[in-house]
Amino acid sequence: MAEEVKVKQKMTVPQFKEMKKKGQKFTMVTAYDYAMASLVDKSDVEMILVGDSLGMVMLGYEGTVPVTVDDIIHHAKAVVRGAPHTFVIGDMPFGSYNASVEDAVRNATRIMKEGGVDAVKLEGGKYFAPVIKAIVNAGIPVMGHIGLTPQTASALGGFKVQGKDEKAAQAILEDALAIEEAGAFSVCLECVPHQLGRLISERLSIPTMGIGAGPDCDSQVLVIHDMLGLFDRFVPKFVKQYVKLSDQIIKALNEFSDDVREKRFPDLEHSFTMKEEVLKRLY
Repeated sequence: MAEEVKVKQKMTVPQFKEMKKKGQKFTMVTAYDYAMASLVDKSDVEMILVGDSLGMVMLGYEGTVPVTVDDIIHHAKAVVRGAPHTFVIGDMPFGSYNASVEDAVRNATRIMKEGGVDAVKLEGGKYFAPVIKAIVNAGIPVMGHIGLTPQTASALGGFKVQGKDEKAAQAILEDALAIEEAGAFSVCLECVPHQLGRLISERLSIPTMGIGAGPDCDSQVLVIHDMLGLFDRFVPKFVKQYVKLSDQIIKALNEFSDDVREKRFPDLEHSFTMKEEVLKRLY
């Protein structure tokens, strides 16, 4: 008798909050296409972020700023099709929420409605609390994002750890509290000292999602291309590479190329055939 395949059940916002209460960890990875999302859907990972990091990973930009709402929607559609049993979050790219509250709600609605995602994520602290509140009031779950915010990294002095001194750490803590007060269901903490990650996680009733924020956050996220060793332009300190697929892929490509040059591929095993009498008539 064939073994029954267990189908993963999509998580909900209340369930993530309940996991925080119970001290249960959960995970998120970024993914940008159908094939990768379908693999995540077969795993134990509960969340996928269609992140604006697709600008670098998928589109070859130097940063995330050029990414558009249409880019996010395009990739979100593919991810949602590939991962119907996984909670999917769509990133709000630079310029989609910082001009006005009306723009923010309109663009969040587009990402939710056209992209088919379950929630959106946006960068920024207490200054953007009114934006978060308006989007939440529009019926769209929001994940906040503070600490290192890649969209505005140039204003922060580059891609470096945030909140190392008392003043900066206090500001990030205040940002976290403001995001919770605005109605966000979770907040991502990026590149902050692990002690600050622990303090914020203790102070908030909503889950913290850590990326370079230490082991005490309620959940953790990594870019899937980083953890699989597929993107090696740079490897941040907080990334653990669970496998180095880029080396294996290059090796396979070179073996394919060698096989073709040496006339080992394709062989008859990988070719189709036809009846001899048909061939004779053709000749």
